[in-house]
Amino acid sequence: MQMSDVGMLDERKADILNAVIEVFTETGQPVGSSVIESLDAFNVSSATIRNDMSFLESEGFLAQPHTSAGRIPTQKGYREFVDRLDSHGISPVTETKAVSSFFSQMQGEIEEVLKETAGLLSRLTDYAAVVVDSNEDQATVISAELHRISTHTCLFVCVMSNQQVLKHAVESGEEVSEADIDSANQIIRQLLIGQSLGVKLEPAASKPSVAKDLAVAAIDWVSTVTVDSDRVFVDGTHRVANAFEAVESVGKVLHILEQQLVVATLLAEVTSQGVSVTIGEESGRPRLADCSLVVSPYQIDGEQAGSIAVLGPTRMNYPQAISAVAAVSAQLGDRLSEG
Repeated sequence: MQMSDVGMLDERKADILNAVIEVFTETGQPVGSSVIESLDAFNVSSATIRNDMSFLESEGFLAQPHTSAGRIPTQKGYREFVDRLDSHGISPVTETKAVSSFFSQMQGEIEEVLKETAGLLSRLTDYAAVVVDSNEDQATVISAELHRISTHTCLFVCVMSNQQVLKHAVESGEEVSEADIDSANQIIRQLLIGQSLGVKLEPAASKPSVAKDLAVAAIDWVSTVTVDSDRVFVDGTHRVANAFEAVESVGKVLHILEQQLVVATLLAEVTSQGVSVTIGEESGRPRLADCSLVVSPYQIDGEQAGSIAVLGPTRMNYPQAISAVAAVSAQLGDRLSEG
């Protein structure tokens, strides 16, 4: 994330820049000095406001799209605005309560939690939301056992440390008793607990039995399981379409969102500690030159497990987006750590 030279602007000029950005975010129309004057937020003359806006334009914080038109923020202007935000004081209590309520009621396996989290974040911000789970390569088995579901069939359930749940049906050529299940589970737990996926394991030598055959079948299946290093959950692409006026911009953004590997790589590149904001060309992706990303990592048991983000136009409501991403990433990490 690039940083502006915060402090270059005196307080009044910074406040005028903020006012222009807030009005432009709401209306999408160039902002004239008369609009800023009408806000009654500045105890200075109209000439002073005009001069300050001219200064902001000359220094690259504002631009005038047409002669005699009002001004719009530039990427530099947005960066100045974002860098001045107090990230510790912009989270509305009502939003935090809504997020807490959502996660307190959330049930299901990790895939469902992440999918629903993307939906929540999109609804909170009215932008596209992305959740990336990149913890599978570090996940280990914390629970593994067979459950008898018929005389010849068992369901093998394996729970990973990142709360991912794997299931597999194991068939037996002989009738399976509960005693067979208990014996098989002893073998399975001894070998699998604490192991990663894809590891080839061999039970200790012993006489053939129904229990051993069941255990071997379950363990062999685990050794063949592979998962993508990153899983990407996207919600709110229709909101992206509504947020952009130019059809060309919409097409570019949707193309990016359709490519899960690109999205995961992008978020990995821009994610840092805490909430970060990437504006326009800072992403290094020409297709996202008209977009901004608000990104935060989330943690499971103190370890970074993935990231969440909202993607929208540079004319984004940054305080709202930063607030939502901060609240959701914290609550998501707590929810997944609880299991």
